[in-house]
Amino acid sequence: MSEEMKMEEVTTQEVTAVAEEPAVSEETAAKPVESMADYEEHLDDANPWNKVIEYMNEKTILPVKVEGVVNGGVIAMVEDLRGFIPASKLSLSYIENLEDYLLKEIEVQVIDVDQSKNRLILSARDILKAKEKQARADKIASVKVGTVLEGVVETLQNYGAFVKLENGLSGLVHVSQISSKRVKMPSDVLKVGDTVKAKVIAIKDGKISLSMKVLEEKPEEEVVEKVVIPKSENIGTSLGDLFKGLKL
Repeated sequence: MSEEMKMEEVTTQEVTAVAEEPAVSEETAAKPVESMADYEEHLDDANPWNKVIEYMNEKTILPVKVEGVVNGGVIAMVEDLRGFIPASKLSLSYIENLEDYLLKEIEVQVIDVDQSKNRLILSARDILKAKEKQARADKIASVKVGTVLEGVVETLQNYGAFVKLENGLSGLVHVSQISSKRVKMPSDVLKVGDTVKAKVIAIKDGKISLSMKVLEEKPEEEVVEKVVIPKSENIGTSLGDLFKGLKL
C-alpha cells in the first residue's frame, strides 16, 4: 500500500471516530458547573448551628415541644440540636413544678448560641410578655371614659388606691377622688380587699384614672319657702286702715 493510500485511510478513521462521539445536549451544555465555593456554601446552609444563629438574629418565633426536664429548666429540640430553656425564661411567673411542662407545645426564641460549647439557649418569656402587653393594650382600647366599673382594692399608697377592675385591668383612684369629704390617707377609709365602684375619668399612656367621688349621691336640697314678713310699723290695726281704699 502506498503512502498516499495510508494517509487517506488514517484521515477517514479520524473522521469516523469524531462522528461516532456522543453529541452533548444543549441542556447539559447549559448546566452550570458548581465551584468549591458553591459546595462550601451548601455546607454552611446545612450546618444547623448557622441556622439557629439566623433564628437568633431575626428573632424568629419557633414552635417546639418540651421533651425533657432537667435541673433548672427544660429541653426542646431546634434543628435537631438540644436547646435548653431556663425555668426563669419559661413563664412570666414562678413555676413550682417543671414536670407540668413535659410534652407541652410552646413558642420560643433563640437567645444564645455557642457551637464551641454546644450551647443553645431558648426563651419563651419575651414572647409571653409581648402577648400580655398586646392583650392589655386591646383591653384598654375597649374601655371608654365615663364607664362605671366594679373592682377590688389591691394596694393602698399615700397618694391613692389601686383597684383591680372586673375586666382584669388595674386603675388608680387618687386620694382626691376617693370621697367628696376630705381624705388625708386612703387607708383612713379603704382597706385591701374592699369591693368598690368607680368611674373611669381618664386614660393616658395606658394608665386608667378612676373616681369614686363622682358616684357619691348628693343629698337632696331642702326646699325652703320664702315668707316675707312686713315690718311691725307697716301693720295697721285700726278700722281706718282696714277700710282704707274701699269704695262704697
